[in-house]
Amino acid sequence: MEYTMEERAARIRDACLAESSRDPLAVFRRLAEQDFVRMHGPEHHVLDGACLLMAFYNAGGRIDLPAALDRILAEGLRMPGAVCGLWGVCGAVMSIGAALAVIDGTGPLSADGTWGSHMRYTSAALGRLAEIGGPRCCKRDAFAALETAVDYIREAYRISLPCGSAACEFSARNPQCLGERCPYHAQKEKAD
Repeated sequence: MEYTMEERAARIRDACLAESSRDPLAVFRRLAEQDFVRMHGPEHHVLDGACLLMAFYNAGGRIDLPAALDRILAEGLRMPGAVCGLWGVCGAVMSIGAALAVIDGTGPLSADGTWGSHMRYTSAALGRLAEIGGPRCCKRDAFAALETAVDYIREAYRISLPCGSAACEFSARNPQCLGERCPYHAQKEKAD
């Protein structure tokens, strides 16, 4: 079935609301397998931040979850596709940065320290992606961004989120897969 971006985003929000896991990678995996999430696509600009918000909430994070998911949906839908290559910043990282802004109520005029703190997160996550290199892979980028976010959540909010295996089961669907050069490639994990 073919979905509009708005339909994909709404299905992501609804699927998140049914999740009970505190592991953002587990939430991501389950949702990324659904027919409304393509291998690559701007739905990741909603999906990745929504998975973090859901896990954060399930771990005791104090947010108005429906409002937070609606906000990440609105912010994610504003991000165009292919920003990784065309703008030099990954949509997975932007999505999680937006989720952190939702958690803290951060805006462009925030002077409470969260503005800079979120920039440190996005800088660290983008640094990881830069080390791995391209071409694009929305799943790989989500794994790296979410793993980096788990560390950030622990430090910033004193909330421990479990972080399961990020071994990728999506590589066969990605003609641009880096293979064993990718730290998440399933064959690499078996060899290690």
